[in-house]
Amino acid sequence: MTRVPLVFSGGHETDPRDRGRPVVLIAAALGVPSDVFREAFSHVRPAPAGTEPDPRQVRANKEALMDALGKYNVTNRRLDTVSNYYRYARSRGELWPTKAARGYAVVENGKITGFVITNGGCGYSSPPAVSVPKMGRLSAKVELSFRKTFEKNGSVSAVTILPER
Repeated sequence: MTRVPLVFSGGHETDPRDRGRPVVLIAAALGVPSDVFREAFSHVRPAPAGTEPDPRQVRANKEALMDALGKYNVTNRRLDTVSNYYRYARSRGELWPTKAARGYAVVENGKITGFVITNGGCGYSSPPAVSVPKMGRLSAKVELSFRKTFEKNGSVSAVTILPER
């Protein structure tokens, strides 16, 4: 048996409806379904890019979010913490906080027989691609888990080999 390190790439795509916001991560960190957060955020009127929002606009946006999310036991403090954690400037090439997953393929007689995740990483908003160097094309499914804790939110929970076609 040989262990060959996995290489994860990508995994930071967002739903087009979310305009670059990692809604699956934000919603999970708040403990609400993604659609609940999308609905809440649909009542927010962000300031135009590169401008500071008017204080009245900030209050109205916060009120709209809290009206929708408060019934899910989301506090103002938690909303601020999560919003600040996942805030980033896409226009400057930034990305929200991420940590790459790590793991290895179990290789026996020249064939991959399984995978072991040693650290699921965090910050994946979509399943990353996975490859095993020098093992050729790999057809595998990457599963993610989403949690309230930032260190585990959007982490790789499993990699499985897909049947050959």
